[in-house]
Amino acid sequence: MSQDFVYLASGSPRRRELLQQIGVPFRVVGAAIDEAVLPDETPLQYVARLAAAKAEAGWERSRDFAHARDFAHAPVLAADTAVVLDGKILGKPADGQDAEDMLRQLSGRTHEVFTAIALRTANGLQSRISRSEVTFRSIAAAEARGYWETGEPSDKAGAYAIQGLGAMFIADLRGSYSGVMGLPLFETAELLVGAGIVPLGANRGPAR
Repeated sequence: MSQDFVYLASGSPRRRELLQQIGVPFRVVGAAIDEAVLPDETPLQYVARLAAAKAEAGWERSRDFAHARDFAHAPVLAADTAVVLDGKILGKPADGQDAEDMLRQLSGRTHEVFTAIALRTANGLQSRISRSEVTFRSIAAAEARGYWETGEPSDKAGAYAIQGLGAMFIADLRGSYSGVMGLPLFETAELLVGAGIVPLGANRGPAR
């Protein structure tokens, strides 16, 4: 049976924009989890675990949410993204110095971006992982500082946003642009179609 919407277990405005881009109605549901990296956990394991945990947390929360508002208990979509350099995860910068340090590390080099997506339905959990390679041009210290002062890097993994001013640093991209943004649309559409959510079926934006 087809579904009218999906719950998005994410507060990211970028993920909301990407779902809107492919015409998937959604409602946002909270899914707070511990995002600490476990000992000996690889970046791939990390993003896969967090995406699954967010989907499960969103599934549990959406059951109460749906019941209280007389909504259908729809599928729950979640995602997690990691910027990885030399096997090390570069998270969100703690402050300006941290952001500048990250950008200097990325300067003139190629790094990986892993985004895992997970879809929880009544039939269980399905997941996919998108892997992309991003090459930065050389970044001067003054540029890194000026970029931080725009405010854009403050809540971004790796201290940059491919969809914003950070695009000026990117010399090459191999993989998924939307995956680097935080929600790979090819893999997302595959999971949604399998769950009866048809992208482009209704270009209505967020369900209300």
